[in-house]
Amino acid sequence: MERPAAPAAHQAAEIRLTITSPERMRELGRRLAELLRAGDLVMLSGELGAGKTTLTRGLGEGLGVRGAITSPTFVIARVHPSLGDGPPLVHVDAYRLAGGLDEMEDLDLDVSLPDSVIVVEWGEGKVEELTEDRLQVVIHRAVGDTTDEVRHVTLTGLGERWSGAGLETLTG
Repeated sequence: MERPAAPAAHQAAEIRLTITSPERMRELGRRLAELLRAGDLVMLSGELGAGKTTLTRGLGEGLGVRGAITSPTFVIARVHPSLGDGPPLVHVDAYRLAGGLDEMEDLDLDVSLPDSVIVVEWGEGKVEELTEDRLQVVIHRAVGDTTDEVRHVTLTGLGERWSGAGLETLTG
């Protein structure tokens, strides 16, 4: 008897963008928010000052949530309720957390995920277990003594959720 074929793994959807100013980074966040829905996990990585929080501000504006989006470095997580009928935004900064998902259990991200958009800065190796479907955003900038505002952003959608989700619309 033949075994049924294993389901095909979903290819990662990936786009690369060049962002030339903080306002353009916020605009990227606003445009990306149009693609997000409750249950989405967005993982942001990049050097200090790369623009992770600026991108998240744009996401908050696009999602129409309450409260100023600031880096939650010292409080670890902030919940921004929707001002309309959209999902709340949970903004997490995992920079100070050394462990994986176990250390983050107190945040109850697994409970919040189905009803919220969760954005995690510095989440690599810490939150991947929450879901196979996630959007990884890597922001590269010139390091050292520079005033260069140029950022190279790679967005990689992993899992079935991001297959055909429209990431390519962000390139136009």
